[in-house]
Amino acid sequence: MQNDGSPHDAYSSFLVRPSGPIDGTVTISGAKNSVLKLMAATLLAEGAYRIENVPDITDVYTMGELLASMGLTVTHGPGTVDIVCPAECSTVAPYEIVGRIRASIVVLGPLLARFGEATVALPGGDNFGSRPIDMHLRGLEAMGASFETEHGNVIGRVDNLIGAEILLDFPSVGATENLMMAAIRAKGITTIDNVAREPEISDLAEMLNKMGANISGAGTSTITIDGVERLHATDHTVVSDRLESATYLAALASTRGELRLERARAHHMEMLLAKMRSMGMTITPDDDGITAIVPQRLRSVDVSTLPYPGIATDYKPMIVAMLSLADGVGIVTENLYAGRFAYVSELARMGAQIRIDGHHAVVRGCDRLSGAPVKAHDIRAGACLVVAALAADGETLISDAHHIDRGYSQFIEKLTALGIDITRVATDRRRKD
Repeated sequence: MQNDGSPHDAYSSFLVRPSGPIDGTVTISGAKNSVLKLMAATLLAEGAYRIENVPDITDVYTMGELLASMGLTVTHGPGTVDIVCPAECSTVAPYEIVGRIRASIVVLGPLLARFGEATVALPGGDNFGSRPIDMHLRGLEAMGASFETEHGNVIGRVDNLIGAEILLDFPSVGATENLMMAAIRAKGITTIDNVAREPEISDLAEMLNKMGANISGAGTSTITIDGVERLHATDHTVVSDRLESATYLAALASTRGELRLERARAHHMEMLLAKMRSMGMTITPDDDGITAIVPQRLRSVDVSTLPYPGIATDYKPMIVAMLSLADGVGIVTENLYAGRFAYVSELARMGAQIRIDGHHAVVRGCDRLSGAPVKAHDIRAGACLVVAALAADGETLISDAHHIDRGYSQFIEKLTALGIDITRVATDRRRKD
């Protein structure tokens, strides 16, 4: 695998000083939560693929490394990744790579669909609670696959996948993607109910249909797949990253000012934008992006996370950071994942007034926060600490910044271009716990 633009130092930290107001334009990159699955889809058919609007993030290089270990040729370029899938591939996804990226579990469906076997290590990634793969396995078993777990690996086998009717217990994004990619090579029709409806699901379905699949219903609660015998390589452009858009809007909330988000798609984040408007933010979407204005301190609101099109759990850390600086008291309810409030203790080190009560966070806004050494526990938690640091007196040192590098393309460069005072600093400046 060729890495043109290697990942950042895994042990670097971010040093942030108070900044603002923002007045500028940022271009939103391709979605992390889409590109990784598009890359996995190249396992489905032999040939040369080009994926465009690819974010320059660590997880893309890790997924490329995984595919290269399985025999594919992966070449990274500016905003692109070229992948050549050979006629024969390894069907083993090794732990030393899978353990670094939870999205790697989605190679399971393509491998079973094309080769009838797969050995995939149980995945790693962000540490914010259990996200079991039971729904993935039950859905694949309904199509005829069998599984065993051995030495930390899931081993799957199937002679021929058969279309089935599948009902998901929960609209899991990963399960929807794995089952969709498996079903396109199954014999007959597969119907999957209660599926995830995220824009990234529709993006994957669009690429798969370009490859010759017959998928309908992506973006609704029911997806129907009529299996096909052959697929072919294709080119595809990644959908814009709604989570990156939300992060820059949260940064604007901290600094105030006016921000233009090129390529942002307002219709992919309507409920979040409605909440931001209710806090006092002016948001104007158009065909090419979003313009947002924050003239004064925002006011608090209550927020609950729900499956798409509700407010995503990945938005929540940024919302908590915004509420930490808003006028009043807001209650944030986490309905999807347990244990996703680890970053709250880091915000508290900066003076945020947050009380956790079960799956609720009660946030009382402060006029200003105070810079402090803090730690990023996962991608979005790290981003929320940057957002908070923009309105904190003094310096904030954010260690374990490699988490942020996993999800944000050219984060420091984009923020710096907006007038934000943020730099990457050496390992020896990290907080010592």
